[in-house]
Amino acid sequence: MTTTPMTVAILGPGGVGGLIGALLARDGHRVICLAGEETTAVLRREGLHVQSARYGAFTTPVEADTELHEPVDATFVTVKQTSLPAALDRVPPQVLGDGIVVPLLNGLDHLAALRRRYPAGQVVAGTIRVEATRTSPGRIAHTSPFAALELAAPLDDFASRLRHADLDVTLRTDESAMLWDKLSFLAPFALLTTRYQTAVGTIRDERRPELLAVLDEITAVARAAGAAVTTETVLSFFDRAPETMKSSMQRDAEAGHPIELDAIGGAVLRAAATHRIETPATARLVAELAPTASR
Repeated sequence: MTTTPMTVAILGPGGVGGLIGALLARDGHRVICLAGEETTAVLRREGLHVQSARYGAFTTPVEADTELHEPVDATFVTVKQTSLPAALDRVPPQVLGDGIVVPLLNGLDHLAALRRRYPAGQVVAGTIRVEATRTSPGRIAHTSPFAALELAAPLDDFASRLRHADLDVTLRTDESAMLWDKLSFLAPFALLTTRYQTAVGTIRDERRPELLAVLDEITAVARAAGAAVTTETVLSFFDRAPETMKSSMQRDAEAGHPIELDAIGGAVLRAAATHRIETPATARLVAELAPTASR
């Protein structure tokens, strides 16, 4: 692997993007964070600060701007689905160059939107399993013992660089299966923790029958879409998760921010309709959360 540093843009340096950007910058890569004027000013002045049980507490300088002005090797898209259309104005297609675009968004529908805007072959499907929160501009709290990336492309050199920065990276060959592997856990996790405003430990212990019903529905949809997942497999993730773990949707709801209900729950229901699978428990949760999504 070449040791030449990469130039990487981070569109949305929040919990996920800020953590990735900070780890890459700490490892010697040039990182350009793209955000609003207030966050840009803070990052230029103070850099990114991470507090993590796994990675320790560290601060690293990064570049920051409100718009990308030059080609980069890779652009991580780490905004919420709810703010994606406006955020993409910060990465004009004509300045992207040959670099790859790696969206780490929840759900399924964002890939088609990105491939309409940028050269489709440069948009690499990706997922991340992590619990990381932006507590204020430039300050990231990483509270899970993992930060696991999956990329659906033969990007061995890129993956090696990310691993060198201490990210866990797996390369996949089946894009749809990869996305559904994540969504089959994320959807019940997000919907149930947000609906009942409680962490995963309470859900798996006190609401286990409802959890099992939702898992049965969502894994049936995932299998119809090509992912080899079962209720038992996903349940094992729930049972191993730290009991205080919260979903990002739950955190957004607690903070009064827009929630990704359509990107997560809506994606499941649309796929269920396509495959003619009944999902009453999931549909009920989505309906009950709809007022929260529209406030």
